[in-house]
Amino acid sequence: MTEKRSAGILLFRGADPADPASGAQVLLGHMGGPFWARKDDRAWSVPKGEYEPDEDPVAAARREFEEELGLPPPSGDLLPLGSVRQTGGKVVTVWALAGGLDPSRVIPGTFEMEWPKGSGRLRLFPEIDRVAWLDLPEARRKIVARQAVFLDRLEERLRG
Repeated sequence: MTEKRSAGILLFRGADPADPASGAQVLLGHMGGPFWARKDDRAWSVPKGEYEPDEDPVAAARREFEEELGLPPPSGDLLPLGSVRQTGGKVVTVWALAGGLDPSRVIPGTFEMEWPKGSGRLRLFPEIDRVAWLDLPEARRKIVARQAVFLDRLEERLRG
């Protein structure tokens, strides 16, 4: 059995040259679907998605960013933030990217699932139901627990 892997891009902006981490904001997406509908804290994620073992992870991160948000990632250099194993066992690899994006322009990708469970009815849900720029302290409260390390690593990179 092949290990599941995801790749994503953590967009950031507003780093103050005097104290780069203090003014930084990151773009996170609130996970869509019925399980996450009434949750807020620990229900936000880096835009990411699965990729095949023979696929380039950077190319996958760029593709998944666009699939999840309906907009291509801004151009620029990707800063590696490493990988983490999530609770379910999937390995998530993330790169940071400085750039802007207007959340009101996001057109999220969708997924289909049976809902209510056991009903036999398939329904379409957005992969991400809303997107927001969050400062680092707020992002730490909202991001799924295992992804918080990416915020810490970004802050370390910004501080130099």
